[in-house]
Amino acid sequence: MRPKELLKALTSPKYIRDFLRFRALARVAGLPMPSLGHIRPITDEATKETGFDTHYVYHTGWATQFLARTKPSQHVDIGSSLYFVTNAAAICPITHYDYRPPKLAMPGVNVGAADLLNLAFADNSIPSLSCMHVVEHVGLGRYGDTLDPAGDHRACAELARVLAPGGQLLFVTPVGREAIQFNAHRVYSYEGVLTLFPSLRLKEFALITDKRDSQGAVFVPNADPARVAMQRYGCGCFVFEKAV
Repeated sequence: MRPKELLKALTSPKYIRDFLRFRALARVAGLPMPSLGHIRPITDEATKETGFDTHYVYHTGWATQFLARTKPSQHVDIGSSLYFVTNAAAICPITHYDYRPPKLAMPGVNVGAADLLNLAFADNSIPSLSCMHVVEHVGLGRYGDTLDPAGDHRACAELARVLAPGGQLLFVTPVGREAIQFNAHRVYSYEGVLTLFPSLRLKEFALITDKRDSQGAVFVPNADPARVAMQRYGCGCFVFEKAV
């Protein structure tokens, strides 16, 4: 436990009051009582609603539902959320590649290492592919990768190269007013995302708005592209298809 968290708890009248009250109730009931040596304060979750990361809850749900509709015989993922990978494996076998491969063992999931700037797959070889909330980081050095201002464009060219004719790519990235927020990520305009994949056709677009949106953060299927310009840190969910 961090000293700051411990100090916050031990100087919180409510935390101390609840701790002592719980001990008293446990003593009366003849049940185990917590000790000060084992406390682990969490003091900020007594909220009226359950908060969540809108980008990662919505985009992983969107992608999983897409695979449930399309039912590919197998799927290849590059660097996306492991929550998506492990859940979507209930739909079809998934091979997940990452620059920093995780030690993940789960039925239906295979794991390997990959560099998005040099994918070890043949041209036109993968019919069902995803790379979500990943490309915006490539070349910024955040994950130990080489600094490369054109890393995002090079990564997208690799994704387009390995996608099979008639194949579909699930691509997710921050969208809104274009910016490079070094070294966290890039934010793309709607048009900027399309320029990353000049050889592919956009088949579907959904938008996760940011909290500054007039309706709050929401998931918008079949979104109006013009709405992207109103975001500062929205999330674009794109399905691209390669011509046969």
